[in-house]
Amino acid sequence: MIRVCDDLEALSLAAAELFAAEARQAVEARGSFTVALAGGSTPRRTYELLTSAPFRELVPWQNTHIFWGDERCVPDGDIRNNALMARQALLNHVPVPQDQVHPMVCDRSPQEAAVEYEALLRGFFAKDRPQFDLVLLGLGENGHTASLFPGTSVLEEQKHWVASVYVAEEGLHRLTLTAAVINQASLVVFLVSGSAKAPILRNVLKEAQDPHNIPARLIKPIDGGLLWLVDRDAARLLRQRKE
Repeated sequence: MIRVCDDLEALSLAAAELFAAEARQAVEARGSFTVALAGGSTPRRTYELLTSAPFRELVPWQNTHIFWGDERCVPDGDIRNNALMARQALLNHVPVPQDQVHPMVCDRSPQEAAVEYEALLRGFFAKDRPQFDLVLLGLGENGHTASLFPGTSVLEEQKHWVASVYVAEEGLHRLTLTAAVINQASLVVFLVSGSAKAPILRNVLKEAQDPHNIPARLIKPIDGGLLWLVDRDAARLLRQRKE
């Protein structure tokens, strides 16, 4: 499903409303809410909205567990760190228990860090199927999502839940949930904003595209839902195609 919002503010409001609704529903049904956050600039405004009324009161923070979809292997205080952004925009301002915040920590080799985060997930879910209630994702101009980059070996991973990947154009390693894990989620939501994303959004939604070239095409939840929250700038070529 694709939902087109007027602008980034409207998109962020829709995402915050969805976050709160999914959280309340999950807690009512199962006693807890598990979410994997996205990094990048687009989700920041959503996170900021969640810290203020009415969302701060609507989300059952005491029953919420926070995870991440991916992380750059940089120091905790580096501005490129996804967990740092989420803490500054959201987590430092809401009453989620700190022991329920589970960042990806890359303070050793990337491979060891990936093994450690996978062990954390396997211990948390205590079953063979990791099922997040909500996974938030962004979309890169090259078609990557989380840290699933075009042409990387991680795209083929079916066994592991978490993998490390070296991104040559950035000159650094990243950790990422694998597509196999993301596709177990109850709901996956892409947040896409800006005119620069219009060409890749159009290409992602083309059925014939090779997911090895456009990894976002790998995201097809098995039993869950998939929602694209996009603003009008990002959707401009979709409207043009329909016309």
